[in-house]
Amino acid sequence: MKKEMIMSDAAVEQRRALIRRKKRERMGASPLGAKGLSEEQQTMIRELMEAQMKTFDTTFSNFKDFRLPAVCSSGREVPGAAHTPVGEDAAKWSQIREDLCSLKVCLRLRREDGSVQNYKPQADRSGAEIFSLLPHMADMSTYMFKGIINFAKVISHFRELPIEDQISLLKGATFEVCQLRFNTLFNAETGTWECGRLSYCLEDPADRPGVVQRSVVDQLQERFAVALKAYIECNRPQPAHRFLFLKIMAMLTELRSINAQHTQKLLRIQDIHPFASPLMQELFSITDG
Repeated sequence: MKKEMIMSDAAVEQRRALIRRKKRERMGASPLGAKGLSEEQQTMIRELMEAQMKTFDTTFSNFKDFRLPAVCSSGREVPGAAHTPVGEDAAKWSQIREDLCSLKVCLRLRREDGSVQNYKPQADRSGAEIFSLLPHMADMSTYMFKGIINFAKVISHFRELPIEDQISLLKGATFEVCQLRFNTLFNAETGTWECGRLSYCLEDPADRPGVVQRSVVDQLQERFAVALKAYIECNRPQPAHRFLFLKIMAMLTELRSINAQHTQKLLRIQDIHPFASPLMQELFSITDG
């Protein structure tokens, strides 16, 4: 063998690296976005960003004439607020109270004159304070829903759909988009949703009520998520699995929703016909009576 045909160690390693790179490219394992965005994709993203900026009032400067809870921390009545139903609506009120009484919502309003008005749940937790908050939340939701509808109307691909499909998509996805927008206003340091002059706070906002060391749990969850993502990238490099991690994360979100619905239904059945075992009662926080 001729001397000039013998490759150096560096050349051999370089050749091996080139072979590995080409193999990854053939398997579709090259980093997403390495080839850049197409002109059509750039146009779509630019249109979405412009639509978001035009239709999302992050300061809520145009959110006016909304209703407030009946009783605030000052103890005075606020005109136009709802009251606890009585008489024939007692059964309906009882069900609403069971569904909402676990929420501990605080509302803070900074008025134009600089004064601050606070709404906090009463100590007795009768549920009336949550019921009185519903009209305000309806006004807030309606305001955000209108913004999302306007957002959809700006998108050219949405306007090209048949009107029936536009209506169906808006009915099905408006609440989901509303949640995404609302959570962009969440201040993790203060635990509040900051909506201009309005601030909303849940005393126990995490999806796992009762957890004390939330930062520790969050870090653990992040470590497990990173490990799962790395495992998938190493063991499932095929193009068919490039979205597997995202699909798993979406499924976990669905499981959280199913878990909440399951617990609510279980509590309702238990209230009518007690059947849960002691372990079930402990897991689902079922109390006797």
